[in-house]
Amino acid sequence: MGRLDIDMTTRLSRQEEATQLAEAQEHLLHLRLTLGGQLGGQIGPPLCVVFEGWDASGKGGAIKRLVDHLDPRHVRVSQFAAPTYDEKRHHFLWRFWPRLPGWGGMAVFDRSWYGRVLVERVEKYATKEQWQRAYDEIVGFETTLAAEGMILVKFWMHVTPDEQARRFERRRHDPLKEWKLTDEDWRNREKRPQYERAVEDMIERTDHAAAPWHVVAAEDKRWARVEVVRRVCDAIEAAGIKTP
Repeated sequence: MGRLDIDMTTRLSRQEEATQLAEAQEHLLHLRLTLGGQLGGQIGPPLCVVFEGWDASGKGGAIKRLVDHLDPRHVRVSQFAAPTYDEKRHHFLWRFWPRLPGWGGMAVFDRSWYGRVLVERVEKYATKEQWQRAYDEIVGFETTLAAEGMILVKFWMHVTPDEQARRFERRRHDPLKEWKLTDEDWRNREKRPQYERAVEDMIERTDHAAAPWHVVAAEDKRWARVEVVRRVCDAIEAAGIKTP
């Protein structure tokens, strides 16, 4: 049984989401202020939340609910696309270092260094030797960050092919969202089996104690959004951070 074989049937009503999300966000706000030194007077370890997932799996909506109740001065959201010409002249991890949070800080990554073992692997932008080597490089990188105190929370937002297709069609017919849908999104759907193998390998090879993977059933956006906020709260508390 693969790591993507999870229960995709969990649902929340609109009212259930509103109630549970408000509770989780309030909890996160207290924890975030504690990490930042606004409560308790002493700054805590850096927090980095990494989002990966299928196209249209709800990463943007989950990120919005994770940060929209926080002071924007206390969190930075970074989105990563294909590396530029200059970035390609460096090791693939190089471009992520400047966006990492320092002590007392929080960062959210919309896609990340895992592009090396996902899109770069499937689309052959990286050689086989490069992406196979990357698993150990990533684990070493994350282990180093965790050893310095960083709290790393990694999410894979999972949706079925049928649900993804429905969301693509809704985007196609929504003037305010059609910009999100590209020809590349449709091409990637055609390679779903190759991407599924890459995702399974990624989770198997880079799930480790310092930075475990959380596979989120995102078939229902409401449930996924609540789950993300709760998981981040759990990770902060597991690091020994308690509100005053």
